[in-house]
Amino acid sequence: MRCFVFIMLCFLGGLVVNAQNDQLAKNFFEQGEYKKALRVYQQLLEENPGNPVYFDGVVSSYQQMEDFASAEKLLFERLNNSANNPTILIELGHNFDLQNKAERATQFYDEALQIVEGRPNFGYSIGRAFEQYNLLDYAAKAYKRAMELSGDGNFSLQLARINGELGNTEEMFSNYLDLIEDDMKFYGIANREFSRYITEDPSNEANVIFRKLLLKRLQENPDLLYNEMLSWLFVQQKDYGKAFAQEKAIYKRSEKSLQGILNLAVMAKENKAYEDAKEIINYTIEESPSRIFNLQARHFLIGLEEETASEKELEKIKSDYEALLSEYGDIPETFDLKIDYANFLAFRLDRKDEAVAILRQTESLARSDFNKAQVKMALADILVMQEKFNEALIYYSQIQNLVKNDEMSQNARFKVAKTSYYKGDFEWAKTQLDILKASTSQLIANDAMELSLFISDNTLEDSTQVALKEYAKADLLAFQKKNRQAINKLDSLLVNHKGEKIEDEALYSQAKLYEKEHEYKKAEDNYLKIINLYGKDILADNANYFLAELYANQLNDPESAKKYYEQIIFNFADSIYFVEARKKYRMLRGDSIE
Repeated sequence: MRCFVFIMLCFLGGLVVNAQNDQLAKNFFEQGEYKKALRVYQQLLEENPGNPVYFDGVVSSYQQMEDFASAEKLLFERLNNSANNPTILIELGHNFDLQNKAERATQFYDEALQIVEGRPNFGYSIGRAFEQYNLLDYAAKAYKRAMELSGDGNFSLQLARINGELGNTEEMFSNYLDLIEDDMKFYGIANREFSRYITEDPSNEANVIFRKLLLKRLQENPDLLYNEMLSWLFVQQKDYGKAFAQEKAIYKRSEKSLQGILNLAVMAKENKAYEDAKEIINYTIEESPSRIFNLQARHFLIGLEEETASEKELEKIKSDYEALLSEYGDIPETFDLKIDYANFLAFRLDRKDEAVAILRQTESLARSDFNKAQVKMALADILVMQEKFNEALIYYSQIQNLVKNDEMSQNARFKVAKTSYYKGDFEWAKTQLDILKASTSQLIANDAMELSLFISDNTLEDSTQVALKEYAKADLLAFQKKNRQAINKLDSLLVNHKGEKIEDEALYSQAKLYEKEHEYKKAEDNYLKIINLYGKDILADNANYFLAELYANQLNDPESAKKYYEQIIFNFADSIYFVEARKKYRMLRGDSIE
């Protein structure tokens, strides 16, 4: 037993010494002390002749010392003594490459490729060895040939990566499609890579290549995978009509639910492609598999129509709400519909008392604390609109107790601060906002921080807070959907407080209201004033970005849009709009974006 323990201790001691020497050799090599590294690696190799790491260390040390003859001798010895290590041929080729003997190097590289012909199971190791020295064309040939000769290996992932690096976009896409066709677990990896090349611009070269490739494959093999990928491509291009055609084909040919089509309608709405969204949701209504699904789809359609309705169309929307509520009655599934209807009455038709009555009746049907909180939130918002601030604050506080660990609770707290701000109680508002800076919701945290800073900045300069109170009143008018009155209030503020710190905020808020009222030239004037008068202040990047958006989308002036997107790129690298500005600038310039 003692003898065994002694042997084990000696063995472990040897392992520790080897590990220390291995690290020592690496350190010498990394520090450029190749002679010292060589000596340590030679000693290690002598003790462990089969260890490839030590062998490579000796060869690399010789090569760094430009002793190519010694490296060549060692490589030939290893080649002659090993029948199952064809990667040595690549090492020999590389050794000649380092001496600028390209012809000799090519001979060995070609010989390595020939090994794959007879023994395709070596395809992976040979391909990896070529990749190690960035011989990507050779690596691709090795992987491709190994796949052709053997049905066992699948090197589509390696080929996709290599073709991507070589700029062979079509081959890369094809490799990834082969990969996910063979095994769907690679879908996520492939999709991330597609996203690196595909842009919103349908004329982008990669988009064109990918679309043609998918259509060709779909013709040759009508697999639903290609419909799904085409739908994904069209969504990236924000071409929801074409994506809808693919989703319909998927729905008709499979047993999948309508959820994918419903999700597409939501995306179209979020991106303001309202006509596409209406067409898509109308299809889901026609195909509804159940009464409840039909309710949800029709509810969505009413919301969509409300978002795009003119004043003349509001009564029709009211009738649609009432018809749907009459048809379905008081069931749990109409709970959200009732809240939306109340909000519509209050904020679009100015029928606040009717809205409050509906919400109080709906509150009695609430089955959970979350539902109760939803109703109280809607009630509080309408009370703020009616300027019944104290009553609204009570409801917002109740929400925080009902759903303590939900994001709705933090939103209610933010609305407490905003209501106090509307009232002109800026000190209490700021106290609440400073707590919310640490909110788990990034959006609420950012909004809280911005409003807190705004209050601080405009209190330091004006301790009486006269301008701040006027601005808060304009903000409340905007919340009440009284855009014209809000614009007039800001006009008055801009005249009476010209040159004060609040001026850029007032100009910016007024510009956003002008946009809502479709007065785009007036919005343009405000953005230009901010850029000219406050070009280095906090709202300068906002003004440049939204002015560019205005030129690109409403004023049909792409050259001016490019100019202001460019301002973000060169002067506001830390702006939250930087990435979008760069992408849109390149699209306007006609660049191929990766």
